[in-house]
Amino acid sequence: MKIGHQTARKRVFIALLGVSWLFIGAVSYLIWQVTYLGLSDVQQQLPAVFSLLLATLFLFGGLSLFTMAAAAAGLPSLPILKKRTYAVINFLFPLTILFGRVFGIDRRAIERSFIAVSNRIIQQQGVKVPADRLLVVTPHCLQLATCPHKITRDPKNCKRCGGCNIGDLLDLSEKIGFHFFVVTGGTLARQTVKQIRPLAVLAIACERDLTSGIQDVYPLPAVGVLNIRPNGPCYNTKVDMDQVEQEIRSFLKEKDD
Repeated sequence: MKIGHQTARKRVFIALLGVSWLFIGAVSYLIWQVTYLGLSDVQQQLPAVFSLLLATLFLFGGLSLFTMAAAAAGLPSLPILKKRTYAVINFLFPLTILFGRVFGIDRRAIERSFIAVSNRIIQQQGVKVPADRLLVVTPHCLQLATCPHKITRDPKNCKRCGGCNIGDLLDLSEKIGFHFFVVTGGTLARQTVKQIRPLAVLAIACERDLTSGIQDVYPLPAVGVLNIRPNGPCYNTKVDMDQVEQEIRSFLKEKDD
């Protein structure tokens, strides 16, 4: 049941990307039609050159989306286009949100779908890094709100009382050897990435922050794990530690690699 749910969730973003790309194709065709006479007045071959350029860009984007959909479905994809997939996704993302509104799809559902698709693409790429080149970041709302200890920038200030998952993540980081930081927002997260210079990132956050974070650090491979919000957003959140450890270990190189 869980697998089916994940597949259905991924289809939301893929379907909206497809609609967005067809819309871009229709707009491009209209632009070509409107400019045809003007271009031919300037130079007789210009309409043909312009149409070839538009068709090439449209085909390239379509192949990139096909590569993404194949990777998300666990099927073989075109390696040459993998690096361009996120560029196309980032370009189309505002349109997917717009069409989501048109079709009555909640923005959070679209962002969850994007995260599921993105995670699957990273898994398909088989990214493997040493533990000390992996960065795990989480928002400060994972810390118990009543805790007096400041852990942003230095999570080792945590006293590991068991009141939140910060101590669990700190224990795991010492056990495995990855970098772990608690950040207050996107700016500090980006600063941390620049400071650590990791080869891969695992981020724990809400849909909005994960979506923007994954796009911000591109082309750095980043996997997102959604936080759990029993008390609402940005307050005493939690995370599934089993899922976090599973995702971390999927990134790690074997000792003898």
